[in-house]
Amino acid sequence: MATAIAMPKLGLSMKTGTVGKWLKNEGDAIKSGEPVVEVLTEKITNKVEAPADGILLKIVAPKGTKLPIGGLLGVIGEAGEDISALLAEAPAAEGGKAPAAAGGKVKISPAARKMAEEQGIDYTRIAGTGPQGRITKEDVEKALEEGIAPADDRPTLEVIPYEGMRKAIGDNMAQSWAVAPKVTHHISVDMTEILALRQKVNEGAKKRDRVSITDFLVKAVARALELRPNINVTLDGDQVKVLKDINIGVAVALDDGLIVPVVRNANEKCLADINKEVKDLAKRTRKNQLNPDEMTGGTFTVTNLGAYGSVDWFTPIINQPESAILGVGRTVQKPVVVDGEIVIRPMMGLSLAFDHRIIDGAPAAEFLAVLVELIENPHKIFI
Repeated sequence: MATAIAMPKLGLSMKTGTVGKWLKNEGDAIKSGEPVVEVLTEKITNKVEAPADGILLKIVAPKGTKLPIGGLLGVIGEAGEDISALLAEAPAAEGGKAPAAAGGKVKISPAARKMAEEQGIDYTRIAGTGPQGRITKEDVEKALEEGIAPADDRPTLEVIPYEGMRKAIGDNMAQSWAVAPKVTHHISVDMTEILALRQKVNEGAKKRDRVSITDFLVKAVARALELRPNINVTLDGDQVKVLKDINIGVAVALDDGLIVPVVRNANEKCLADINKEVKDLAKRTRKNQLNPDEMTGGTFTVTNLGAYGSVDWFTPIINQPESAILGVGRTVQKPVVVDGEIVIRPMMGLSLAFDHRIIDGAPAAEFLAVLVELIENPHKIFI
């Protein structure tokens, strides 16, 4: 009996998944539990396993297809088995059409290719309506009518596919930028006391147990959100919700993108626990071992570019559906005025970007003032 390979629910907040790459071809023999296709959700790639032994009779959703939970990815069964009934019952892919790209190659008929080349059309951007996403002549004609962008014939060093994690991040950032009118406040903070405290905490500690500035910042931000809960908010339809939990996302840079795992209830955790959790999340992020639920549910994000030593302030993009994000710049020695005298102090740049629909400039400034007070007097973080 034919068995459907369905889009699984890979996280509590997951609604759709995008096909990344098929690991098997039609006609291949497959064992139950064997990975058959990669699915992208929340910026990470998950391998979907075969639900039964058999032959991969049909790849229904080629690379790039977006499907709801339960959507039909493919069909496993016995050679020659009738699968028409299974195909007829399958939920449609989002958008109603399969994309042209599948398995890294563009399927296009000779006539369609000739027309696209003659008209200077980039056919890799056309959604094919033929079998398995094959681009037909009619698809090219429709693209001409809709005014699809012409092929870019400028000399290039390399062509990097805009897909997978990179596309997921791009889509999320574009959506955030389009939806939220964002304002950014910038400020400098004196790091003298917190650097001294960090040195004292790390004295005699093993390397794996040494706390970082990011650990202190996660704890400080969590405390500041306790004191200013009007920043720990989200817009849900026509309601502004002040969130009870304080879950801090910590941005982790990868070669091909950015992932934001979440430290849940950071306000209730000690510095040592935050240190262990941040290190564990970052390690598993780089190994692509995160559970999708570990990247959802954040209420505020911290993104730290200080280690690169080249950025003082920047404008981070809000990680929707959160309403604020803190950008952390480098720490450098600068002249500042203290008690009427010019002294040299280690100063760090902070940038708070917030959704102006539900957070006004004044409460955002108050939050930054509270955060600066905590950082410059770090004993207050733990009160």
